[in-house]
Amino acid sequence: MSLISIIKDGTSFLQFPNLSEFSEISHGIFTRKNGYSNAPYKSLNTSYSSGDDIRNVTLNRLAIAKCFRGNELVFAKQVHGAKVMSFSKKNTSVASGSYDGSPECDAMITDIKKKSLVIQVADCQSIVMFDPVLKVVANVHSGWRGSIKNIIGQTISAMKKKFATNPNHIISGIGPSLGPCCAEFVNYRNEIPEKLWTYKNDSNYFDFWALSSKQLCDAGVLKENIYSSEICTRCNTDLFYSFREEGITGRFAAVIGLK
Repeated sequence: MSLISIIKDGTSFLQFPNLSEFSEISHGIFTRKNGYSNAPYKSLNTSYSSGDDIRNVTLNRLAIAKCFRGNELVFAKQVHGAKVMSFSKKNTSVASGSYDGSPECDAMITDIKKKSLVIQVADCQSIVMFDPVLKVVANVHSGWRGSIKNIIGQTISAMKKKFATNPNHIISGIGPSLGPCCAEFVNYRNEIPEKLWTYKNDSNYFDFWALSSKQLCDAGVLKENIYSSEICTRCNTDLFYSFREEGITGRFAAVIGLK
């Protein structure tokens, strides 16, 4: 089954079929279409740090917010690290909204209703997760550095420790990102640990989709609960931003939250 295409209030986004079954959450992988930004950020760019006109970025964020009426968007200030931020009903101290006020982390977890977690990407992976038993959501930014640090596993460990999530219950989706067709690392011997070279083909290309699925499974997520979109951003710049292909470009949003 393919990703589900949605148009809401003039804004287009995609949903994972395994997550769309749950009425308690709202989620979406937004394309680059139907926004306000001009080239090279055309058009639904959500990043204040990309060099785009911040007025257009603000309009784009507002357009996304309209798709999740009643929910506050919480953006992460992503740093390609492995810091996981969790905020719960017991601890609601988290900044949101403007870029400068956003929490510095690459993964967020919450059990608070009406807060939608936002990750911004342009080749890196967004991994959204939902525990339907304890009603906990997570959103992860995993580039190649995050993959090396296994931020996916660290996020699930935090879900277990702070929210008592059973990983067997987690439903997960891996968003559009750089595929094995385009993920070339000519300096992989210096950049990527040897233990991960098994995800390299006969050349210098790596399959980070497979690695993320393995990291999810290793953390206890059931294989049948993982949906990998397997859409390469570099091969589909009509729909998504790609730093590898375009250089100066925008960032598209992956969003998940409890209603």
